[in-house]
Amino acid sequence: MSFVHLHTHTQYSLKDATNKISEYVARVKELGQNACAITDHGVMYGCMDFYKECKAQGIKPILGCEVYVAPGSRLDKELSQDENRYYHLILLAETNEGYQNLVKICSQGFIDGFYYKPRVDVETLEKYHEGLICLSACLAGEVARHLMKGDYEAARQTARKYRDLFGADNYCLEMQDHGIAAQGTVNQGIMRLHQELGIPIVVTNDCHYTVEEDHEAHDVLLCMQGNHLLTDKDRRRYEGTQYYVKSEKEMRKLFPYAEEAIDNTQKIADRCNVEIRFHERKLPKFDVPEGYDSWTYLNKLCKDGLVRRYGDEAEKARAQLEEELSVIKSMGFVDYFLIVWDFINYARQHDIAVGPGRGSAAGSIVAYALQITNIEPLNLDLLFERFLNPERVTMPDIDVDIADVGRQQVIEYVSRKYGEECVVQIVTFGTLGARNVIRDVGRAMDMPYAICDAVAKSIPADPKITLKKAMEISPDFQKLYESSNEIKYLVDMATQLEGLPRHTSMHAAGGVISQKS
Repeated sequence: MSFVHLHTHTQYSLKDATNKISEYVARVKELGQNACAITDHGVMYGCMDFYKECKAQGIKPILGCEVYVAPGSRLDKELSQDENRYYHLILLAETNEGYQNLVKICSQGFIDGFYYKPRVDVETLEKYHEGLICLSACLAGEVARHLMKGDYEAARQTARKYRDLFGADNYCLEMQDHGIAAQGTVNQGIMRLHQELGIPIVVTNDCHYTVEEDHEAHDVLLCMQGNHLLTDKDRRRYEGTQYYVKSEKEMRKLFPYAEEAIDNTQKIADRCNVEIRFHERKLPKFDVPEGYDSWTYLNKLCKDGLVRRYGDEAEKARAQLEEELSVIKSMGFVDYFLIVWDFINYARQHDIAVGPGRGSAAGSIVAYALQITNIEPLNLDLLFERFLNPERVTMPDIDVDIADVGRQQVIEYVSRKYGEECVVQIVTFGTLGARNVIRDVGRAMDMPYAICDAVAKSIPADPKITLKKAMEISPDFQKLYESSNEIKYLVDMATQLEGLPRHTSMHAAGGVISQKS
């Protein structure tokens, strides 16, 4: 048997982990482990990047999340001074159904359970528990909290509750050891619960950075999270330097009394078999007027539009139109064009400004006839094949610019038409760029603003610049780096944190329309 990491945070546990997905997976492979999990705090932002990276490196991906569970109802949002506003719980997707359920659980936490964190409750877990494996989590888990308070009976009742909810084979008690005294107390209680209730045990390392040497940069990140200084005594910090991706040998040395728990991590990994299929279209069906199907309705709109655009010259453009329509039909994009036409048509009818079109879609006479674009392609010798051809495996890309005044109205129209559960705007991430990360790290180090500003301004003002590249091309930056140990430390810490997501926001216009929720 071997050991598998089942409790790991990546850069998508924002400002709480420096463990970059590519480095994490590479480290797992280097250690000779065959699988690893992603369990970010309350979100699944990183799952697709993680899945692709694992597949690329020959590592089995285990998709999961460390969810926040409300002590009562997720709808209860009364201000409480109690430390138990929420508990942690690890959920791992065993099957594709489990993955879909995990997505729904995480979404539910944001939709109606958000209170400090995106919380769910037992009702949510009961509704969506199928296909999931549950671990009791860290010291912030409900079982662990009771054990730390010396309330063994409450811990016992909690363990039985989750075993009954998820099933005897799908709930495990989790042990960790980062050199914290409280974990020793909890682990003793976990072993007793295991012996008395027969609930399986696993061991995990609560990874927040990749290698042990990363602990200093992680500590700086925590300061940035809470707007603290490294010298603050009462700030949030992780005790010790053990929150990294450990080897099986290190884990067995930590838990010589729990070989079974180590072996169980591999057994769980073997059970988790989620398969994500990419480039599989899930377009909603466009509702057409009575007497038409999607194909005949698209033809009608295009032919009417051709006459409107070209008048008496319409016949000259008809051959190109027919050729494009044939390609669109053969590739299964009839409804796609109707969907795009529909919301652009809605915008124009409601005096909401729409751009003339840009990118390769401007080469399509179908798009021009439908007034998706306002650029005449034939006289400009624009090629339809750049936009769409039978060799293309991805969906055609129609860039649509809708004015910010009225844009939300269009989004609301689309939501009403296809159902709110099938339409969602996407997230976007602000990242720690070269100049910003220098200033943020300098602030945490309590360095004078003038020094941080000078270092930041010595970095070329290129949006794509990296600190490594700046060191190669900027003599001023090199000179400052070599001028003092303090600035060297600043740049070294910033280099480790560069590129991490720092915050999320709603994308200005990007969204998803799907055939089902």
